[in-house]
Amino acid sequence: MIRLSNFFNLNPNISMKKLFTIILSLIAIFPLLGITDLTKNDVDKALNKNKLQHPYLHFSESDKVAILARIKSSPECRDIMNRFTAESNVLLHMPVDRNIPIQGKNTRAGWTEYDRDGNYDRVMYANRNNALKLAFMYQITGEQKYADKAFEFADAFCDFTTWTVRAHEFPIIYSRIMPYNVSDDQVNFSFDHVNGDSGRIMATVYDWLYQALTPAQRDRIRGALLEKVITRVRGNYEYHWWATAYRCNWCGVCNSGVGLAGLALLTEDPHLTDVVSESYNRINKMLNELGIDGGWQEGGGYWNYGVHTAVFFADALKRLTDGKYNLFENERLKNNPVTFPLYISVEGKRSLNFEDSGGGNIIGASWLINKLAMETESGLAVWYRNEFYKNGTDMWDIIWPKPAITPVAPNKTSIHFRTIDWWVMRSDFKDPNKVLVAGKAGKNDDPHHGHLDIGHFVVHWQGDYFITDLGSGSYDEKYFDDARWDYPQASSVGHNVVFVNGEKQLPGKMRKQPYNFNIGGEVLEFHSSKQRDYVIMDPTNAYPGVEMKGWRRHVTLEKPVVTIVVDEVKTTPGAEIEVRFHPGVDKNVKDNYVLLNGKSGKMALIPVVNQKYEIIEGRHASAPVNATRPFTWLEYFGTNLKATTDNTIIATIILPVKDDNEALHIFKSINKNLDNKGNFNISFSKDGKRYRYSYRNTNKGLILENITL
Repeated sequence: MIRLSNFFNLNPNISMKKLFTIILSLIAIFPLLGITDLTKNDVDKALNKNKLQHPYLHFSESDKVAILARIKSSPECRDIMNRFTAESNVLLHMPVDRNIPIQGKNTRAGWTEYDRDGNYDRVMYANRNNALKLAFMYQITGEQKYADKAFEFADAFCDFTTWTVRAHEFPIIYSRIMPYNVSDDQVNFSFDHVNGDSGRIMATVYDWLYQALTPAQRDRIRGALLEKVITRVRGNYEYHWWATAYRCNWCGVCNSGVGLAGLALLTEDPHLTDVVSESYNRINKMLNELGIDGGWQEGGGYWNYGVHTAVFFADALKRLTDGKYNLFENERLKNNPVTFPLYISVEGKRSLNFEDSGGGNIIGASWLINKLAMETESGLAVWYRNEFYKNGTDMWDIIWPKPAITPVAPNKTSIHFRTIDWWVMRSDFKDPNKVLVAGKAGKNDDPHHGHLDIGHFVVHWQGDYFITDLGSGSYDEKYFDDARWDYPQASSVGHNVVFVNGEKQLPGKMRKQPYNFNIGGEVLEFHSSKQRDYVIMDPTNAYPGVEMKGWRRHVTLEKPVVTIVVDEVKTTPGAEIEVRFHPGVDKNVKDNYVLLNGKSGKMALIPVVNQKYEIIEGRHASAPVNATRPFTWLEYFGTNLKATTDNTIIATIILPVKDDNEALHIFKSINKNLDNKGNFNISFSKDGKRYRYSYRNTNKGLILENITL
């Protein structure tokens, strides 16, 4: 065991920042010790299998008393139930489609009619999800008609030869670059996240319908769970890449599906506690990969997918072991159950668009936040639920309602997610009149959903991204192999970063090649105060190092709306430097600035450089390998110049303006100075106020003075 006392004795002069970095590395290397691995024997001892009586996964017969009372007393739950009743009554009269449509062979490319029509997925998911809804109705009402119809849909779903979709079978997925902690030697793709979801859902259907089914009907669903879930994985986890992909959402989805199937079948197959222990251990290791601040490298959408599916298994196992084996006690989850989704939220009930995660709705369903709040006793989670969500709309909002916990507002509005090196600056979580600036550094070591975007940032105001992230590319046949890095959405060319002679960032992982965990960048400093937030990023190691000799990016949010970016770029003299930006609104490029026109306001982006520069416009050609996705142009612009020395400083002011005249007035008010000691000063006027920023030169580079004003 490493003793920190010995470490200090050997390294008496180590800096606190270096020590912190080393501690983070040790945490990443050594699993968290809060929860240890389980064995089959542990689960056998904790479960009284002889007393199991369906339903038991997420509630029991005795628990239903409180659920029924909740439906009567809570307007929210009553509305959900009334809607479910109406929809279920429609399903009672709906003929069940037992004809399995032809599944396309190239679903990621969409070349044929069968690849494009979506019929296979539509019938598959409809049968599965309708069975779940009707099974819930049976539990709440006790009416056999709902159980009978639920079984019809379940029977049709069980008739599908596989619950794994074509896009994740060998011909398409084989060339994928495998994520962290997964061997390149992967040839078995018989179980995917859709299979995991299906196992989880059909386990619940089995549990809820059990008392209403004949032995043959039970065996129909049980046999499908054994054939399509349990036996595909049990005893051969090492042949499924997702089993050890602890930084990937698939780990939670798939292991939860297998584990819940095992739990649901214990009344007939009590020996399946081995898959229960496997799911517990592997999901726990996935949760260990949450950052120390709750960050998830794949982004918000995949945080939600991995965590919310894991929660179903965690809930069932906690219940069945009377709390003895409780994944909600994982320190990373318990300490920050909603920190990540809260802080990457964007005004307008959206979320940051980094990586492949999308930037659509707020992260996490209301019932998930309810459950996390209840299990971790988090007042912050309750505040997030109250402030960002309307009434629930799902049956799980009835099963896992809002907890009676006092809400606690966040004690800060800005954050640096230290493990993944993302950062968010803002004055307020919900006020559209105040600017949000967010960016990221970290490593380029996620080939699954990561982008080559180290040093990238966005600016959001008045409901628009004025400086935006392009989001994910088309999930086509090539997007997840080595060609991924040629898509502008994933490549550095499609991000708001700096280029020297066009040199692009590198991935830390290519197919059949070892990981290089050194490729990427880091946040050097992050400071936040009531008046000003400030970050320094160093993305240098994200590049090959041939043209880009060094790059430090400083971003300051002068609250509530003014953003100052200062880039220190080291190159050989004569090199061409471009500071690139992707607008999320209409742009009007002028000689000395760019006017950005949003739906509810305007912003000016003004370069500040001590030499001649040019604002250039360009666009990326985006043509997905998918017949259903059209060709598109993706626009950008950039500040271009030629380096006159080996260290070039390029500042950029981004701020709201009333019109073109105000933008021009601000431009003319700018003063800039680079003295003979390398200190850089910039000032300008807006609305009668003079803004001043002084960057002191050090042996490591510039640093903003009066950081915490």
